[in-house]
Amino acid sequence: MRADRLISLLLLLQNRGRATASELAAELEVSVRTVYRDVEALGASGIPVVADRGPAGGYRLMDGYRTRLTGLTDAEAGALLFAGAPGPARDLGFGAVLATARLKLLAALPAGPAESTRRIEERFHLDAPAWFRDADRVTHLAQIARAVWEQKVLDTHYRRWGGEVHRELHPLGLVLKGGLWYLVARGDGDVRTYRVSRFLAVDSREETFERPAGFDLAAYWEESSRRLEAALHQGTARLRISPRVRRLLPMQFGAAGTRALDGAGPPDGEGWVEVELPVEAQAVAVGDLLRLGPEAEVLGPPELREAVARAVAALADRYAATP
Repeated sequence: MRADRLISLLLLLQNRGRATASELAAELEVSVRTVYRDVEALGASGIPVVADRGPAGGYRLMDGYRTRLTGLTDAEAGALLFAGAPGPARDLGFGAVLATARLKLLAALPAGPAESTRRIEERFHLDAPAWFRDADRVTHLAQIARAVWEQKVLDTHYRRWGGEVHRELHPLGLVLKGGLWYLVARGDGDVRTYRVSRFLAVDSREETFERPAGFDLAAYWEESSRRLEAALHQGTARLRISPRVRRLLPMQFGAAGTRALDGAGPPDGEGWVEVELPVEAQAVAVGDLLRLGPEAEVLGPPELREAVARAVAALADRYAATP
């Protein structure tokens, strides 16, 4: 572990030019005292580390010195796939490996591309989790990720809507969707999707499995997402909406709201339009449509309009009473 840290320290000095002990300690997630010891170890091994004193001082490599220790290990090369998502990389247990891979990559690049890479990092950031929602607790994510990578059979205890189940799974891949982790795995002959936060216990066997020939994780996920959307949207609501709700529809209903607006009729004299919006089961649809407030009117189907009217009447009765 210390050898990996010394390599990271060396590459940090090569990439940055000069850094204080405090900056290096923060980057390596160690104490300043540990940095002092590691700098001494680099010097003892023949690396020309120079200590500049004063307010603008710090550690640097002797002018003209560059290490050629930039080859990536298999783990580091794989971790580069998560270069734009350091948070998910940490969740998977690749955080330290990714940091070392990034330093090696920067050290290997010529001056021009290396500077362009730094500018990109300064100006672009990927934040995977969704707004206004706490991230799932994914206690077993790193263990599941190792089983995916090594094709190890998993014995699992999983919490689903109908209760808890024990399953033997062949983990085929992990997907990060809207800040939530999902495992795609084969169990009982079928390939299914499992939310990682709902695994109560996971035990990895030494036994390995063969991946289904030709299995494509991205293609499976796309098809699975289409099936889920089709299953959720069990009907279509015909709405009359105000200009304000026209702006809100994509934010509250996503792609379904955007498609509804694309097919909207012409606006009336007040700017209201009629749209057809895919909705879930009636009980869910009523709550979703009430979020649009008085600037949306359900025109059909009749049973949905009546259900919304009953909900509105119940709310009116409740708020008419003195608390």
